[in-house]
Amino acid sequence: MVTNSRIKTQYESDYYLWLEKTAALLREGKLSELDIPNLVEEIEDMGKSQKQALKSNLRILLMHLLKYKYQCRPDKYRNSWKYTIREHRKRIRETCKDSPSLKRYFTEVFNECYQDARELAADETGLPLDTFPQQSPFTPEQALDSNYLPEEGIVG
Repeated sequence: MVTNSRIKTQYESDYYLWLEKTAALLREGKLSELDIPNLVEEIEDMGKSQKQALKSNLRILLMHLLKYKYQCRPDKYRNSWKYTIREHRKRIRETCKDSPSLKRYFTEVFNECYQDARELAADETGLPLDTFPQQSPFTPEQALDSNYLPEEGIVG
C-alpha cells in the first residue's frame, strides 16, 4: 500500500511519477490513497492555464490584426502576419471547442486583451500608441472569422 506522505514526496521530487501514480490510483478507485491537496491544486492550475493560453493567443491575434491594418509593409511581411492570424484563430477556436465554457471568457477578456495588443503593436512597429484606436476596430466575431482581414489603415 502506498501512503499519502510517500505520494506527496513524489509530487515534490518527481512530478511525472506523481502524475502516473495518481492516475493509477484514480483508475483503481483507491481514492483514500490520493494526495488530494496537490491533486486539487493541479486541477485548478489546469483551468488557469487554459485561460492564460486563451488570453495569450487573443493578444497575439489582435496585435497582428492591428499590424495588418495600420502598418503597411511588403507582401512578405503581410503573408507572415496572415499566417500568425490564422494560427492564433485556430488555437482559440480549438480551445473553445475543447472547453466551450471558455467562449464566455473570451468575450469577457476581449477588451483587456485589445489594450495589451495595442501596446504590443506599438512596441513592435515603433508607431505611436495613439496610432491604434482606444476601442477595438474589430469585433470578437471578426477577430475569429477565418475570412476576415481588416482594411489597410492610413499609416504607412
